[in-house]
Amino acid sequence: MQRAGQLAADGTPVRERREPPTRTREDRVGPVQFGKEVRAELKKVAWPTRAETLRLSLIVFIAILVLGAFIFFIDLGFGQLTEFLFPAPSSATSSAAAHAASLFI
Repeated sequence: MQRAGQLAADGTPVRERREPPTRTREDRVGPVQFGKEVRAELKKVAWPTRAETLRLSLIVFIAILVLGAFIFFIDLGFGQLTEFLFPAPSSATSSAAAHAASLFI
């Protein structure tokens, strides 16, 4: 059970906490230097080509349509099943019940 430094060699629990590194004000860079570093990092990014972007966007759009249609038909089926199992009272029955209830009021 000495996995991942949880126990010492003699079996006692090890509780070592590392202090977070303290950063001084001198370690920070100014806004202009920060902007330069951001631009330098963005130049290293492997951006997709226009064709790749269009192809992947089309794949996502088709996947959304297919999943949306799937959810629509599942919902439609569950609605039909619910209507079959728990039918709503018909209008004739409800009007007759309303008429009968009005006689007692």
